[in-house]
Formats: sequence, C-alpha cells, structure tokens
Amino acid sequence: MIQFKLPSLGADMEQGKLLEWKVKPGDPVKRGQVVAVVDTSKAAVEVESWHEGTVLELVAGPGETIAVGAVMATLLEAGEDAATAPRYQRPEKAAPAAAPAVEKAAPAAAPTAAATRKHISPAARKRARELGVDPERIEGSGPHGAVTLEDVERAAAKPAAPPADRYSSMRAAIAAAMSRSKREIPHYYVAETIPMQRASEWLARENAGRPVSERMLVGALQLKAVALALRKYPELNGFWREGAFRAGAGIHVGVAISIRQGGLIAPAIHDVDRKALPQLMRALADLVKRARAGSLRSSEMSDPTVTVTNLGDQGVEAVFGVIYPPQVALVGFGRLAARPWAEGDTVRPMPLVTASLSADHRVSDGHRGARFLAELRELLQRPETL
Repeated sequence: MIQFKLPSLGADMEQGKLLEWKVKPGDPVKRGQVVAVVDTSKAAVEVESWHEGTVLELVAGPGETIAVGAVMATLLEAGEDAATAPRYQRPEKAAPAAAPAVEKAAPAAAPTAAATRKHISPAARKRARELGVDPERIEGSGPHGAVTLEDVERAAAKPAAPPADRYSSMRAAIAAAMSRSKREIPHYYVAETIPMQRASEWLARENAGRPVSERMLVGALQLKAVALALRKYPELNGFWREGAFRAGAGIHVGVAISIRQGGLIAPAIHDVDRKALPQLMRALADLVKRARAGSLRSSEMSDPTVTVTNLGDQGVEAVFGVIYPPQVALVGFGRLAARPWAEGDTVRPMPLVTASLSADHRVSDGHRGARFLAELRELLQRPETL
C-alpha cells in the first residue's frame, strides 16, 4: 500500500487546505496525474501524484487543513486487493491534560452530535462525496435547513474561495522563509553590467517575421542564457540539504512572479536549457498567466533548482535577491536601458543590463560566481546560439 502525502510546495509552506479531490476510491492513478487541489498561502495548487496505483481511500476531506508530509490518501499497488488491504489509521491526538478539579454547578448538557449535525439526504451525501465537497459546510434550503441534492450541485458549481486573509498569510510565509534564508545561508553577491546591443538587434530581427502573439521577449533570452551558463557551473544549480550540496536533477528555473493579490511566487519552468527559445517563451507566458490566476501544479512549486528575478520592468537598475532555501543561488536582472559605454576610445550609448548573483558560500565562492556571470555575459553576446 502506498501512502500519498502532501508534498512541500515551497520553502515557506508548512500546511495547506484541501479544496478538492480529483479522484475517488477505485480510480486508477498515473504518475504525474493531478489528484487534488490544495490551497497554500499563495495560490490554489494542483497536486500531482508521484506514484502509480489505485485509490484505496481518501484520508483527508475537502476543507481540511493538512500539514506538509501528512497522509492525504492511500493507493493500492499492482496485485493488492481492496478487500484485504489494511485501512490507514490516523495518529491519535494527545489528550489535553486534565484540569484541577473544582467544585461548581454542573453545566447544562451540551447538545449531542446528532442534535447539531445537519440533515442531509442520502442522495445529497452520496453526490457530495462524488463531487468532493463537504456537505457539513453547505447551507441547506430544505425543510428545517436540510441539505438537498440541489444544494450540493450548487455548492460544487461555485469556485472555491481563497481564505479572506490570504495576503497577510502570504506576507507572513514570505517573511518566515526569507528570515530563515538570511539566518542560515551565508550569502555573497556579485554583479556584472552586460551590453545587450547584439541581443536586442537579433531579437528585433527574429520578431519581425512573427505574429504579435508569438514574439519573444528579452526575458526569454535571459532565462536561456542563465540555464546554459549553469551547465558550466552546476554548483549553483541545486539544494543544500542535510548539511551537504545536492545537485539538481535538471535545470528547472524558478521565475519570480508578482501576483495581483500582492506578494511573490516563483514556480519553475522545467529543463530550460533544453528548450528552444520559442518554446521557452510560450512556457514563460503560460506560467505567468496561470500564476496570476492561481492555477499552478505541485511540480512547478516544488522543483525549482535556481531562481531568476527580473525587476527591469519596475525601473530598477539592479536587484540583489535573497536565496529561496533550500536552493543555493538566485540570479537577478535590472532594467534594460541605454547608458554610456566605452569601446576602445569611443563612448556611445549602449543598451545595458545589470545581472547579479546571490549565492551560498557553503557551496561556491565569489571567484566561481564571477566566472558564472562572465559566461552569462558572453552567451548574451551570441544570441543566435541560444
């Protein structure tokens, strides 16, 4: 039997609220299939399965808050039988310590569970299970407030509302993660001014023959150049875990995105070094759109091996970011602007961008960080090779 647990969807996540199940007992599940939707402090995230099997039971119910690593469901492996498979037993919560005995009048009897529980028709309860909604949270329109089949259908049709205090929860989560980063990670910082004349001219020529919807942005060039540079400097691409560096299995670049509700999220584009620029541009546009709509996948939240932040559109000349633990590096880009640039004895206007690197001194040092930025600069002088 496989225990399906809530994965960590970011360094700042400790728990999530289950909004919806996409499967039910008896359903086959494939690796990578979306099985649930969980609300974090930042977004509603589609949780994918890392296992293959058949759903035995759904341990957690919609509306329940679950700790990272807690069992959400169990799956049968090939050859296992639902009739003989053991059911998951939730850990019992420790009983609170008994209060000292105090003589006082006996309180009025509390209403029994049967007296306070809502009236729900069997058909409505069955349909609620199928749709993954909690009937106890539905306001009934039947006699004496009973929940009807129509009430369940109406509740299921409504989009799940995010918590009213999501913004404050998000800020608290970001603050906790960044405090941990500055407390635990010995940061160092290096920066390089990169001429972008060749890249800008090449991009203009490439976009001239493309429909507006398919034109590429300089941000796609920067992401691809970062990924290719990381091939030469793999110590900047991975994680610090259990007192040691673990290299990333691929180059999955987390893109820092400002979301409309306020706050920041950095989901990953997978295998950026292996994507052609047009494909990368489409992936970037799709990721930004879904991040701002609150529709991301768990692999996009848990897989980033490095993060890139670009504050150029905010008019910032340079950005020195804070590393997202357990990652070990963050690359920043400021605004692309024409400034004086010397070439030989000539000074002329040149589009320039300041690239920065924030890195973990436990894994690399300023010499390697500087060479990484030099490689990044050279790659952006040859945009046709990207």
